[in-house]
Amino acid sequence: MEVRLEHLTKIFPSRDKKGSEVVAVNDFDFTIPEGKLIGLLGPSGCGKSTVLYMICGLEKPTSGKIYFGEDDVTDIPSEKRGVGLVFQNYALYPHLTVRQNITFPLENLKGEEKLTKEQRNQKALEAAKLVQIEGLMDRKPGEMSGGQQQRVAIARALVKMPKVLLMDEPLSNLDARLRLQTREEIRRIQKATGITTIFVTHDQEEAMSISDMIVVMKDGIFQQMDAPQKVYDDPVNLFVAKFLGTPAINVFEAEVNDKKLYIGEDMVMDKVNVKDGPVWCGIRPEGFILDEEGALHCSLTGVDVMGRDTSIVSTNPKMTGLNIRAIISAEDLKLTSKDSVRFNIKRNKTLLFDKETEARIYYD
Repeated sequence: MEVRLEHLTKIFPSRDKKGSEVVAVNDFDFTIPEGKLIGLLGPSGCGKSTVLYMICGLEKPTSGKIYFGEDDVTDIPSEKRGVGLVFQNYALYPHLTVRQNITFPLENLKGEEKLTKEQRNQKALEAAKLVQIEGLMDRKPGEMSGGQQQRVAIARALVKMPKVLLMDEPLSNLDARLRLQTREEIRRIQKATGITTIFVTHDQEEAMSISDMIVVMKDGIFQQMDAPQKVYDDPVNLFVAKFLGTPAINVFEAEVNDKKLYIGEDMVMDKVNVKDGPVWCGIRPEGFILDEEGALHCSLTGVDVMGRDTSIVSTNPKMTGLNIRAIISAEDLKLTSKDSVRFNIKRNKTLLFDKETEARIYYD
């Protein structure tokens, strides 16, 4: 099911007479293709959960429209939209068994949709098999691990085979190992069912690893939507560039003069076809080449060995963060000084941004 949002806006009133209104979502306008898994990504408080709740009908938009396919569902009640919702805290009924939790959404079906007890149990078993918990049907939530409870919540959302599956930070309560395992399971389940899925998270690694496409938000405003690697390689502005990537992109105050890029007094790149003036220069950690004669001079702080790769930690007067992190192959690690280090930079990993607007500047 294709999901289309047209100029979707949500404004919450102030809590007191002197306060100002809160624009949680501001003129959201994009289309989610049918059968895709979309990661809705942004920092805490950016409005991503509000978007999710408007799609499922728990929040009413201040303005704008929501379409499922060609159907306008903006004013349709949540229970009639055909959506499945998985909450961050699972929201399971502790006194019910796994089977009863999964069949709960089927209990109140009426008319032609009404199911017998045998039919409900069969559908519950099919959903449980999808998430691989069919052997736990008679347990109660308190007898299960966090990862198993999360699978029950997913099975409950899938049991009615919804048109759209919505997941609100479903992995945030799991430990690191379970998060990795469960996100792989979510991807497998989504591929197996083909249900259009929207996955809300503030964890960029999580979103990039399982999503067909990611949507990046900031302060309720849509920033960029594309395939994860495309957004990483080709961010539209400095916020998106800084938000994606671990370690984060290294940002410098720089200047273009006569088609040459300078970081401080170091001329680090030529043939930069943009107008002269100050810019933000972002260099991805993998964009540094260790070179004794390199153009960029930095003060060496330390070396973090990470197995196959090595992180060289350094500083520069023009950097904006605490440190510069350069990821170098362990085979290429040859330091001749304990105090300083020099780099050349890879052109395709060096991004320029307008100093005022922070919009991307394309120089090729």
